[in-house]
Amino acid sequence: MKTITVDQLAQREGVPLIDVRERHEFEAGHVPGALNLPMSELGGRLDELPGEAFDVICELGGRSARVVEALTERGHDATNVEGGTAAWVAQGRPVAQ
Repeated sequence: MKTITVDQLAQREGVPLIDVRERHEFEAGHVPGALNLPMSELGGRLDELPGEAFDVICELGGRSARVVEALTERGHDATNVEGGTAAWVAQGRPVAQ
């Protein structure tokens, strides 16, 4: 499984970011520019995934890792963000609501 750190995420440009946390978690604060596709809804929303490579984030990195594994098996070019949104916030990076 491909992974990146939040430091690497902060440097990336032009790569879509999918946040797989539940809606209430996303609305409480997320990485700016992220698109919310909750893990619990993802199976019915696969057509909303980007056609190109994209990154996947959750709160700590566990849910997003499972999603990346499943999507990679389906042929998607997905990368997990290690440490998730919690690591992003812990570094004092900006958060959107």
